[in-house]
Amino acid sequence: MSSTIRRTLTAGLIGGAILAVAVPAMASAHVSVSPDEMSAGDHGVLTFSFAHGCDNSPTTSLTITMPEGLASVAPTMDSDWAIDIERGDDGLVSAVTYTAVAPVPTDLRGAVSMSVGLDESTPASLTFPVIQTCVEGSTEWAQVAEDGEDPHELDSPAPVVTVGAAEAADASHAGHGDPTDTAAADGEGGTTWEPLPTVLGAAGLVTGLAALVVSVVAVRRRA
Repeated sequence: MSSTIRRTLTAGLIGGAILAVAVPAMASAHVSVSPDEMSAGDHGVLTFSFAHGCDNSPTTSLTITMPEGLASVAPTMDSDWAIDIERGDDGLVSAVTYTAVAPVPTDLRGAVSMSVGLDESTPASLTFPVIQTCVEGSTEWAQVAEDGEDPHELDSPAPVVTVGAAEAADASHAGHGDPTDTAAADGEGGTTWEPLPTVLGAAGLVTGLAALVVSVVAVRRRA
């Protein structure tokens, strides 16, 4: 094999190895949210994380825009971030900006969080557009996948939380109401069998019969 062919093959192998490492890194280069599933009417803490900057520039801030359908938003206090809250005309939180006390290097993971509340009318999908600002440049994570489109194929996908139906009430609570509701506890008759009155009644009947027998015997003796 000639030296030229060897050099060509070597260059190809090195290039392939670089692409094998770079492609997964590029695919994972986005702002993610956890958990990414909630139920209507639920409350929970959402964590937005990232592990890169803008073209390898350290991250200085994240601005997260709130979608319609949130009943409440409460950013989590964190000594690594300064927090600025924007509110809409309705008084609800419309956007939250987290500014890093020190820029987050591209080889470290950064994360911010907030408590959110959903109501029964929350839509089936909540999209949180994020603007990631860096020492040099910025990235807007706001793309939303169309029907049938893979969100992982988007260049800058927005974090999305899927909202399921409200959880049904625990069936184990059924029948645990007022203990005096005997109709609910004992079926259609609405009566409860109590052993003590039955025993006392039987004892009284036996005593009465015994007294009757004694009286009959006494009368016959006098006769």
